[in-house]
Amino acid sequence: MPYTKRPDGREMDELRPIKAEVGVVPNADGSALFAHGDTLAIAAVYGPKPLHPAHLQKADRGLIRANYNMLPFSVTERARPGPSRRSKEISMVTANALSSVVDLKRFPGTVIDVEILILQANASTRCAGINAAAMALAHAGIVMNEMVSSVSIGKIDDKIVADITKKEEDWTEGEGATDIPFTLTSNTKEITHLQLDGKISTSRMMESYDAAVKACEKIYEYQKRALKGEKIDENVSLKKEE
Repeated sequence: MPYTKRPDGREMDELRPIKAEVGVVPNADGSALFAHGDTLAIAAVYGPKPLHPAHLQKADRGLIRANYNMLPFSVTERARPGPSRRSKEISMVTANALSSVVDLKRFPGTVIDVEILILQANASTRCAGINAAAMALAHAGIVMNEMVSSVSIGKIDDKIVADITKKEEDWTEGEGATDIPFTLTSNTKEITHLQLDGKISTSRMMESYDAAVKACEKIYEYQKRALKGEKIDENVSLKKEE
């Protein structure tokens, strides 16, 4: 059966309702909440602070140390608590995505800890975590060359779709589903993070990048509004999943 209609009634390029807010963890140097629909992430930033042990310090720059974790009951089936191979991988790609835009030369010998917690999950958790983390860094006053925004683009059957859900990730009919999380800089549209789960041609990959640019521009507007003190909680009426 061809993929012609999204399960939740969205248009192919439509994002899920967005929630965004800063200052959600009072004792952190900076913090933020970001949600795509049912996927909800909180990020807290601590630092810059001296990196210990000292032999790990970089004399000419600081480091970003990201720690991504999912609450055990963030998904339908209870997730195993504690670090996993997946969480370590996402922590690494998150740190790399953020390090590309933070002026780490201003903080030699230090570390900036970014703690990311997924409270609810319905796909795109790493993207929600990166969006929250970028906001938390800005909220902490960390000097950044640009913001970054993140979205998961899917190729489902022959359609390019934005901000895919778990049901769409698991689509098996037709050509099946390909999941492509992008993280892009706000001004230059450079890719600081890109992963690919599935197969896609070069031409369709370029279509996916174009879709990511449009989606990330929308996400960036929400991030800016939240950083200006607005508490965003979109109340969009979507059709229930069939």
